[in-house]
Amino acid sequence: QVQLVESGGGLVQAGGSLRLSCAASGIILSINAMGWYRQAPGKQRELVARITGGGTTNYADSVKGRFTISRDNAKNTVYLQMSSLKPEDTAVYYCNADLTVALLTPTRRDYWGQGTQVTVSS
Repeated sequence: QVQLVESGGGLVQAGGSLRLSCAASGIILSINAMGWYRQAPGKQRELVARITGGGTTNYADSVKGRFTISRDNAKNTVYLQMSSLKPEDTAVYYCNADLTVALLTPTRRDYWGQGTQVTVSS
């Protein structure tokens, strides 16, 4: 069974920094992509940043230049370094992983973490 475990959320003042981590565990054959989404109260979940198995990254326009996504392949872990945080970055941040896992046959599936709260005070 595959699990995504997130850590690193919390409360920070505007202008501060936080680093989120997401570790995938289980029988993972390959990581096709991993990323971070966020959902603020009353809003739809939106993509923040994503990194493919080949290392290609993409970011929401609202976080470009402030957030950096990276990964540690040996640990099946993705990180989101968030700097120059703004109150509008306040949301629950969810890790997402597009994985090929070992079921009866290799199977490509989408997984979500439980979410971690990020609150930026003004």
